[in-house]
Amino acid sequence: MNNRIVVYSLLTFVMLSWGLNVTALKVLVVDMAPITMNAFRVFVAGVGVLLMLWLTKSIRKLTLKEYGFLAFISLFNVVGHHLFLSVGLSNTTATNGGLILGLVPILTALVSIPILKTRLSFIKTVGIIVAFFGVSFVVLVGSTGTFSVSIGDAQVFISGFTQAISFALIKKASSKIDARLMTGWMMVIGSVIMFILSFIFEPEGLSTMATTDVKLWSVFFASALIATAFGHMTYNYAIQHIGPSESAVFINLNPLFALLGGVVFLGEGIYIEQGIGFILVVIGVLCGSGAVEHWRKQKKEVQLRPPA
Repeated sequence: MNNRIVVYSLLTFVMLSWGLNVTALKVLVVDMAPITMNAFRVFVAGVGVLLMLWLTKSIRKLTLKEYGFLAFISLFNVVGHHLFLSVGLSNTTATNGGLILGLVPILTALVSIPILKTRLSFIKTVGIIVAFFGVSFVVLVGSTGTFSVSIGDAQVFISGFTQAISFALIKKASSKIDARLMTGWMMVIGSVIMFILSFIFEPEGLSTMATTDVKLWSVFFASALIATAFGHMTYNYAIQHIGPSESAVFINLNPLFALLGGVVFLGEGIYIEQGIGFILVVIGVLCGSGAVEHWRKQKKEVQLRPPA
């Protein structure tokens, strides 16, 4: 029980760091070229993860085939996710970005159907519909009453979708490679690919990194080491100890912290559409991610268990 409380506490901290990381990225992309900045940020995170694994003697040499597979997953987990997220946040608010990313568990459930051959139950289907309906309220903010989606909202959605694909691929490969080791190498490989792409899309990107603003670099390293490196390692640790369904429940805190971060640190307003959207996304994720079914199954097992 005590170990479970520790895991719950760590997950809450991770969701806080992930939610505030949306705000941090919004701050960074104002002064730094999005793709170039993220290439450096993710590289620092990846090196941090591998260094931590080396210090704890949890690292091993990978085969050429394993490196190739990780490079493929990194196209979704790192390049697609972080590239569209950083560019998207330069075109929308941190609040909208955080709420849209709350769909990741739902998107993971959807892409798992063709990749992992999973099936959707009635409760999961209802949850998916409710969650997407919730996001429709989010994208209405700032409009004139007609449905509209900003380019930034669309880019953040693509970011979440590519991350969902990577989660399904990681789950498929985690039986052969330690999830933490996968995380570190995917970050390093993906960041190198992003750095190469930055020369194409942001020819002057490197010049934007030549800043002496101490506060900006503090945000940069906090984002890289706390939110990205420590956050992803801890989330993988939680999945191993309490399972993916129970861990996914905590993702509901991510959009909440992102919303609060946008209000407190960026002065963004909270609109009624965002509040409605947040509630619907939370309900949808709880149902669509399988968390509700997981709880019902556990409760049934406890009721059927013979008394000691």
